[in-house]
Amino acid sequence: MTVTAVAAPERPAHRDPNVLRWLGAYTASMIGDSVYFMALAWAAARTGSASGAGLVLAAGSLPRALLMLGGGVLADRFGPRRIVIGSDAARALLVLGLAAVLFLTGPTVAVLVVVAVLFGAVDALFLPAVGALPPRLTAPGQLARVQGLRALAARGSTIIGAPMGGVAVATGGPSLALAAAGALFALSLPLLLGLRLRPLPARATSGEEAATKAPHAWHDLVDGLRYIRRHPLLGPLMLVIALSELGFVGPLNLGLILLSEQRGWGASGMGWIVAGFAGGAAGSALLLAVRGRVPRAGLAMGVLALVGGAGIAALAQVPSVAAAAAIAAGVGLTAGLAGALCGALVQTAADPAYLGRVTSVSTLFTYAVIPLSYPVTGAAVALWGTGPVYTVSAAVCAAGGVLGLALTVLRRAELPR
Repeated sequence: MTVTAVAAPERPAHRDPNVLRWLGAYTASMIGDSVYFMALAWAAARTGSASGAGLVLAAGSLPRALLMLGGGVLADRFGPRRIVIGSDAARALLVLGLAAVLFLTGPTVAVLVVVAVLFGAVDALFLPAVGALPPRLTAPGQLARVQGLRALAARGSTIIGAPMGGVAVATGGPSLALAAAGALFALSLPLLLGLRLRPLPARATSGEEAATKAPHAWHDLVDGLRYIRRHPLLGPLMLVIALSELGFVGPLNLGLILLSEQRGWGASGMGWIVAGFAGGAAGSALLLAVRGRVPRAGLAMGVLALVGGAGIAALAQVPSVAAAAAIAAGVGLTAGLAGALCGALVQTAADPAYLGRVTSVSTLFTYAVIPLSYPVTGAAVALWGTGPVYTVSAAVCAAGGVLGLALTVLRRAELPR
């Protein structure tokens, strides 16, 4: 495939057709993800085995976590666009194939587990590559705005995808929902094929050149990890991401279910709290997408992480759903903006030749920590209750902010103008 290298137009990312093509492809893929998981959950439930259904839903997490770093190596070796196109094509074929199987026969645990494992493996290639594309599409000064647009698309995809999947399942069963998901993955392909890539900066080495210098993928992986460890900004940023994810995902997912049950708020109360968080997160994404740049980004990231951590601790102390929803909105706003700034700093600090591997490490924390944190959070709540667990989780999350403020290189980090 021939890649046409062109100079990035000096225009805001939200008015750049090249960025908008990438954003459209990303949005279609994210909506497809939501529809796919909805359909998979319903198909798993129809097997009639509760343990089997749980196995199906967990099956994709392990290959996604194990192969994520390898996905970053491939993105750097062969170019992120090739990997994204191949991944979405593979996901489309895999999901459409499962739709055909379920249309002809009933769902079985074995078939669903195989598909979930394969889908997770392909996801491990897709996620680092899609995160490595923006620096090759637009100017460095627009990358913060791209992060805001990406976060906004991710929130919108969840809002659109879950109801779309539910309607499709109710209308034609899991097979129709899977067919819709496959069509969405396929829809991203012409948009991705139309992308025009910027030439890499002089400091960077293309994926093809890197492959000739390091003939073994393992050497590429070790080289990428060494690059992160030695980089004055990226190494500390990875620690901030790890602490933030560790303190954030448990309380805001499983912990929120347990808190709502304990307080008697029920599913509707939890729904309002989740909506508050989603609204705050969407607001932070919109703010960054419109503004495009936050001065003193490193300092702002640290302060926002501290405020978000305090909000997490406060969630377990308030007596009413309304107060909890308001605090959740604040957590979504502050933590969402801190996360977007962190992502923008990663994008601008990393050499593009290493960006696939850098993105795979930052993404690994999210996809490896989330499954592991759920049983730990559940066991801790059973032993000590929601209050202490939320306090500890908030302290872990806030530790990321403290680290960002304590280290000069992070506190003084700036985004390009």
